[in-house]
Amino acid sequence: MTAIKTLPTSVKQAGADIIVSQTSASRQGARETWVEVPTENGPAAAWCYSDRHSYRPGDTVLLHVSSNTDQVALRIYRDGAMTRTVHETTLLRARFHALPDQVYERGCNWPVLSQWTIAGDTQAGAYVVEVVDAAGVVLGHHLFFVRAIQKHSDALVLVAATSTWTAYNDWGGANHYFGIHPGTARGRSPLLSTQRPWARGQVWLPADAPRSINARRPQKPGPARYEFIEWASLHGFSKYYALAGWASYERPFVVWAEEQGYSVDIITQEDLHREPVALAGYACAVFVGHDEYWTREMRDHVDAFVERGGNVARFAGNFMWQIRLEDDHKRQVAYKYDARTLDPFVNVDPARLTSAWEDPLVNSPGASTFGVNGLRGIYAAFGGMARRNPRGYQVFRPLHWCFADTGLAYADMFGDEANIFGYEVDGLDYTFVEGLPEPLGTDGAPPGLEILAMGWATSAEHGRGEDAYSFMLGDRDARYRASLLAPELSEESVRQHSRGTGMIVHFNKGKGQVFTAATCEWVHGLMVNDPYTVTITKNVLDRFSRVQETSE
Repeated sequence: MTAIKTLPTSVKQAGADIIVSQTSASRQGARETWVEVPTENGPAAAWCYSDRHSYRPGDTVLLHVSSNTDQVALRIYRDGAMTRTVHETTLLRARFHALPDQVYERGCNWPVLSQWTIAGDTQAGAYVVEVVDAAGVVLGHHLFFVRAIQKHSDALVLVAATSTWTAYNDWGGANHYFGIHPGTARGRSPLLSTQRPWARGQVWLPADAPRSINARRPQKPGPARYEFIEWASLHGFSKYYALAGWASYERPFVVWAEEQGYSVDIITQEDLHREPVALAGYACAVFVGHDEYWTREMRDHVDAFVERGGNVARFAGNFMWQIRLEDDHKRQVAYKYDARTLDPFVNVDPARLTSAWEDPLVNSPGASTFGVNGLRGIYAAFGGMARRNPRGYQVFRPLHWCFADTGLAYADMFGDEANIFGYEVDGLDYTFVEGLPEPLGTDGAPPGLEILAMGWATSAEHGRGEDAYSFMLGDRDARYRASLLAPELSEESVRQHSRGTGMIVHFNKGKGQVFTAATCEWVHGLMVNDPYTVTITKNVLDRFSRVQETSE
């Protein structure tokens, strides 16, 4: 990547224009809420979005740009192990566009500033739009994907978790977690438009940006720390930049995979949703990082792919929520915790309720697709959630082919030094039989599934009473899980449902196979070249990419 020009340290950072909204307690990194809402009179910045998230060669990309500077230029480059500029503009006359009411829900509706027709020989992959001012200072970033014209069975097809990115994108005032939306808990919006820029930090990050798991492990009692939130607050980045986005998850995997010689094609979750055969022609579909939000159609198309002989390698965590797409897939619907009271589908089609997959009304546990469930796992080594937990997996079935050439033995731990276990993980109900974990089969675990390695998680923050001010999530998720799965909601059922696991599992399904390393931070092991994480990943990808999906 070419060097980023920066402003002098005495000048406020470009793009740091955010409005801070105090929602609870005194100013403190975990609890403070801020959202990016552009203003015309703030520091120099530019914001960009495209009419779609993915294109094919021959398509024209429409770029909508707003800026509080008079002139901007655009550079489009392919991102990955090697970056390559494919298009540059001269300086264009820019203007600032006011935001419609509830822009996070309705979209920006800005005019097109520039467009780029994708040449027929353009390489598939991720493409970053870099917006700069007349002096070459970077004012903003955007991202879209170019799909492969011809599929090759030995290429990996990475499904970018764009629905999860959208869920965490607070640009314009709200996401599915918090914001300034009127009349909802914490101001979160159940409706989110894709026709708006990505939040600052979802596309590009400096190399020193903290990850979701704290690099420094607490050695004594004290307040919980969310280092990435503290850093984001100080540097003008989105509060949850480390929890979803190209920069934190998919990009590091693509860089690593291309450096290892793998060919990687990329599609979006929207592509997977609308095209039943989006994965057809590939032997191995890959999911990386944080893939929390899915439509039923996305799941159905993955299931059909595996049944026909395709293989799934999932190095991701927190398979949790069913969503719906509206307005030609440009608006995402997720009522989540409020689904049973606010989602209009509750009395129309409860199976389509935008609730957890394990909600009895939805009754479609994630384990039937990926072997594990989000509600049975959740947080590890994150904030006040099991903050002193080991950051790796303990091995129980070392003879499985995924551990070949690792030297790992029964009860060994790997990935701890690389912080691979967290921030969110998926698990199952299980028991131990002769020292080996076995699924109980009470939560949708497929027949024949093997639990290869495990770690432990929680859905409630724990610590000293005097440190509770530092907790961001408390026991909200434990209470939600208990409200769905326990016979009655009580303090005892909340304690019971605060306990979870993260698991590596493998199972056969139809003519295909599924391997899941159910942790968001698996990719960090690749980033730091952890020998165990690297070897296991290669074992899975090499084995799965050799098998051709059938068309039957």
